[in-house]
Amino acid sequence: MLANFKQTFFYVPIDFGMTKITPQPSLVSDLKKFGQEHLLAFWDKLSSDQQSSLEQQLSEIDFAQIDGLSRGTEESPDWAAMAIHAQSPPAIALGEHPSGFTLAEATKAGEQSLAEGKLAMILAAGGQGTRLGFDQPKGLFEIGPLSSRTLFEMQIDRLKALMKRYGHAIPLYIMTSPATDEETRNYFESVNWLGLDKENVQIFCQGTMPAVDAKTGKILMSATHQVALSPNGHGGMLAALHKNGCLQAARSKGVEHFFYCQIDNPMVSVCDPTLIGSHLLTKSQITTQVVRKRFALEKVGNVVAVDGRVRIIEYSDLPASAAELTNADGSLRLWAGNIAVHLFELEFLASMLDQVEALPFHRAFKSVAFVRPDGEFEKPTEPNAHKFERFIFDLLPMAERSLVVEGDAAEVFAPVKNADGAPTDTPAATKQAISALHRQWLQSAGVLVADGIKVEIHPAWALDANEVKGKILSGTTISSDTYFLDQQFK
Repeated sequence: MLANFKQTFFYVPIDFGMTKITPQPSLVSDLKKFGQEHLLAFWDKLSSDQQSSLEQQLSEIDFAQIDGLSRGTEESPDWAAMAIHAQSPPAIALGEHPSGFTLAEATKAGEQSLAEGKLAMILAAGGQGTRLGFDQPKGLFEIGPLSSRTLFEMQIDRLKALMKRYGHAIPLYIMTSPATDEETRNYFESVNWLGLDKENVQIFCQGTMPAVDAKTGKILMSATHQVALSPNGHGGMLAALHKNGCLQAARSKGVEHFFYCQIDNPMVSVCDPTLIGSHLLTKSQITTQVVRKRFALEKVGNVVAVDGRVRIIEYSDLPASAAELTNADGSLRLWAGNIAVHLFELEFLASMLDQVEALPFHRAFKSVAFVRPDGEFEKPTEPNAHKFERFIFDLLPMAERSLVVEGDAAEVFAPVKNADGAPTDTPAATKQAISALHRQWLQSAGVLVADGIKVEIHPAWALDANEVKGKILSGTTISSDTYFLDQQFK
């Protein structure tokens, strides 16, 4: 006989992401207090996942700070008043010998530091190639005059050559932004970390700030469930380094100083021993490399001295009347242009962690796409919003000891910022500058380079003019475009 049984069914509700949640009352209160209630305008139309995501984004915003910044009541330096008192910074100028040591001694000290593994590199690579008409991370932009190497390759190839020369690893910390982070990570994975030891490369993402409508002070939304966020500037580097454990990781590797540069300048003399040695021998906490400005209103930061402290006044904050002041010989009074090449003492950066919030915000007027109240997406053609950024160089006046060193622009500065056809900083101009420098190296070695010929030297073949002399015979003639990479010229 079959036993009697009762079949029981259990119904388990399945959440397909449509269960609605209610925003936290404290968040709703803050939004009302600061006139940002519109950020929840689409709340009831969102899935629960989208609601959770939006609530998390809003919980990370300091609405009081944004309100002060948009109203202009947030405390910030009076740049115009500061500019009145600005003077040229004390600097090691081109062709001048520093006091207390020779350049040869500086080079030796820098080389020793590299050989002992006391240097690491920070590469700021959060920008996209928007102005270049390139919708990827700028580091993926091809810039080698003959090799078509990317901006990442141009700097990392030099880093690898330095490690080979000095026999020690140089840890690399790459700072991305939310817009470039995933694609940058995928790139490095796909190219096997460009030949670097993965254990010595750390990619970390900087923080963000909301974009604010310039007319109303309202925070913009990039989607019905997303706040329009933009990177918080390279001044966000310090907090991001700490948050991601980079400072401690570098310290554990024996690193004492960081070489810092940005991805858009392929002519950076990465970890230059003479610059490093000058930094070390002066016991500088922050060292800044500069070049002479090409013209008064050039869009570079102005390295100046105010009340005995070195600082940088960004071009957007410097009145034209101050920028155009000249000396008796007609030269610019404020001549030193920031090229975003710095050396930082690690312990100084660590000591500044508690001071990060003291860094002032800089306001930029930009075109920002946004979602209108009717839910439609709009992409303005003219600037419509304010972005707020902190700059790492605002740590300069906090340093007890700082150093400014002039570099030759023809050797260290040719940034890629604008598409070909613009007046300055184009890919064509950068490629020409790279080829011209390498032509100069060859000519100094007694090589004859025919007019109109393009040349490019890979750092694995030669790192500098001195190495070129050991790689090619004086009197050699180069009569066609040549990429110096292999051993054919030995």
